[in-house]
Amino acid sequence: MLYIVPTPIWNLEDMTYRAVRILSEVEIIACEDTRTSWILLKHYNIPTKTISYHSHSGQTKVDKIISILKEGQDVALISDAWTPGISDPGYALVWAALENDIEITALPWSSAVITALSASGMSSHHFLYLGFLPVKKWRQTLLTRLSQCKTETIVVYESVHRIERTLTDLIKYFWEDHKVVIWRELTKKFEQYIRGTLLEASIYFKENPGKIKGEFVVLF
Repeated sequence: MLYIVPTPIWNLEDMTYRAVRILSEVEIIACEDTRTSWILLKHYNIPTKTISYHSHSGQTKVDKIISILKEGQDVALISDAWTPGISDPGYALVWAALENDIEITALPWSSAVITALSASGMSSHHFLYLGFLPVKKWRQTLLTRLSQCKTETIVVYESVHRIERTLTDLIKYFWEDHKVVIWRELTKKFEQYIRGTLLEASIYFKENPGKIKGEFVVLF
């Protein structure tokens, strides 16, 4: 059995009882980064053996995990945070398991997208999640197309290195007074949200460079 096991966005207290049990019972845990996962596993006294599986893992690693599953051992797939397979390389392993008729089950969980959307005050009936915006290729084409969306809330992730550039680009394609909600350090001790217009958000980060840290969920 391949278990898809979500892990907390950042706050270790958000782990579910079932997730802890599954991680304790399987033979192997496939981790995005074993060093990061070690913190979570140590916190819950989970002694299960781990192997790495991340975006740079090649077909050889996929084949190895599939071989373990074919031997009858249970494997849990986890990411550094959130749900495996969502903006995450987990889909490749899931696809390989399906091709090999390996049983898969997924534990239910939310994600940064749903968590941020639920408290954003923006429309959640129709929303479009895009992961990270392209850095170069297709970026302008995509933003042009997105600017035509009139009824959907658009949700993207952004890194500390590109949040200012993204706000500048959004102002160009959506205008300065377009509403935005930016969630920073979601579920962490210093969690913060910035609500207002794109221009106001851009000015905020220019005036508060110390706040340009962590991970961002941007809704507009």
